[in-house]
Amino acid sequence: MSTRFTVWAPAAGRVEVVTGGTRHPMVAKDSGWWEADVADAGHGTDYGFALDGADEVLPDPRSPWQPNGVHGQSRVYDHERFAWTDQHWHGRPLPGSVLYEMHVGTFTLEGTFDAAIERLDHLVALGIDAVELLPVASFPGHHGWGYDGVHLWAPHEPYGGPDGLKRFVDTAHARGLAVILDVVHNHLGPDGNRLGSFGPYFTDAHATPWGDAVNFDQEGSDEVRAFVVQNALMWLRDYHFDGLRLDAVHAIADQGAVHILEEMSRAVAAESAHLGRELFLIAESDLNDPRLVTSREAGGYGLDAQWSDDFHHALHAALTGERQGYYCDFGSLETLKKALTKVFVHDGTMSTYRGRRHGRPVNVGETPAHRFLGFLQNHDQVGNRAAGDRIGPLLPSPGLLKVGAALLLLAPFTPMLFMGEEWGASTPWCYFTDHRDPELARAVSEGRRREFARHGWVDGVPDPQAVETFRRSVLDWAEPDAPHHADLLEWHRSLIALRRAAPELNDPRLTAARVETDENGARWLMMWRGGVCVAANFGGVPLVLPAAPPGGRPRLLLASDPAIHLDADETVDSGPASVALPGASAAIFSLTSGHA
Repeated sequence: MSTRFTVWAPAAGRVEVVTGGTRHPMVAKDSGWWEADVADAGHGTDYGFALDGADEVLPDPRSPWQPNGVHGQSRVYDHERFAWTDQHWHGRPLPGSVLYEMHVGTFTLEGTFDAAIERLDHLVALGIDAVELLPVASFPGHHGWGYDGVHLWAPHEPYGGPDGLKRFVDTAHARGLAVILDVVHNHLGPDGNRLGSFGPYFTDAHATPWGDAVNFDQEGSDEVRAFVVQNALMWLRDYHFDGLRLDAVHAIADQGAVHILEEMSRAVAAESAHLGRELFLIAESDLNDPRLVTSREAGGYGLDAQWSDDFHHALHAALTGERQGYYCDFGSLETLKKALTKVFVHDGTMSTYRGRRHGRPVNVGETPAHRFLGFLQNHDQVGNRAAGDRIGPLLPSPGLLKVGAALLLLAPFTPMLFMGEEWGASTPWCYFTDHRDPELARAVSEGRRREFARHGWVDGVPDPQAVETFRRSVLDWAEPDAPHHADLLEWHRSLIALRRAAPELNDPRLTAARVETDENGARWLMMWRGGVCVAANFGGVPLVLPAAPPGGRPRLLLASDPAIHLDADETVDSGPASVALPGASAAIFSLTSGHA
């Protein structure tokens, strides 16, 4: 048994790999790489690197396993030892899929990959196609969001480590579920981050909210770029992930001719062809720039999809009436109409919140709608509220939860639910950390309070370091069986089933969606997608809306309220048909005569 250890340390004059207290000299190779073959080292061997004779032994920048936390030694992990059973899995296309965002640590009381496996049947019954895991790369402490990861190649040990993650993905595939991983390549967490000791992984040429930027375009950046691209491929190849969600790509500074996102998309496309599996990349971006999802041949980055924050903001503000922070640019139903038909509300228009123009238009005639992810809740939009409150308590009427779900799940975009949203979970989802450094912990707590103050939230901010803040965020799996929650869960199931059954609801053309609104007195919106219509009453008083032109044959498909009435379920001999909507309700109906 022997293992070849390699590490990139271009500035070092001497490098040793340390196993079992023994130091083994490494040989310098090209481009700052070092290597050494160590006999009797294999799966389960703990190791680290010593630079220039230093006493300190550092973890491997590409450590595959950190069983003793971010400050502990690395451990050799043999990927070939795991017995995969998904040999017949060829992936799932993103178009037509419904996504489900999950945080492993709070999805179940146990907070592990194995415990999450026990709840996969719930997702299958709901109609979910792909599970998106929040970051699982090794981060400080026991619990946290995962966006302060420092060992980007090693699954978090408290979740179950490498084997636990593989069991989760393997079982999900057996249930017909694709799995997406949220990865963070725009920064690393401060606690346990030792990449800078090995080489120029960071640069002060660009500033980010987290300090020096990851070095994608300065001296020594070739190997840093390779580190990131190969990290992405590792998750897809060795852990069988079907896609990656790329965190906050607007915070990636790269002035090179070929942007790192374009380089990554090209590499993933090649890996997909090699593996014979569907693989995709989804970006989170604040830029409102359609070039992210424009093909490489047309001068774009070639990513498969991007999050649409404007859709969330428009729908959230219309439902809740909130106008603080970035919601000041949203709220009217006309704004929601623009988000549903043009994608970006800010497409070169003035943003009051930013104090400048923002974004550029999407070519709705050529860009398919599935390239944009729509959501009513997600980890950011819930967890970045002061108390981690979900949307339910913010609504003037509980019926608006069903209105929001209907517009989300039947909109042209790829929809995504946040865990527990499907039953209206009453548990909050707060920002929580487990930093062991007292100074860092204090800085994080104070920083969150300052950040919330900009949104007008100054009271009721829980301490992210308090264990109770984490525990309050764990889902309560007794809730889905309670009457109110079960009714909302069934509504989500029915909407997803309808989305799958009706071809119009998977039409990729943004130009095929038609939206009408009115805010003069009554507040209503009607969204037509081919012969299927979502009629939504945002107001508190009943109203009657036209359901079909004269001679049309409307048929009620789903109703959020039993009082909803369609005046002609079978035929209409003369005059337009109509639908009666109580306050805060939604009806979905179709035209069987072909009228739209």
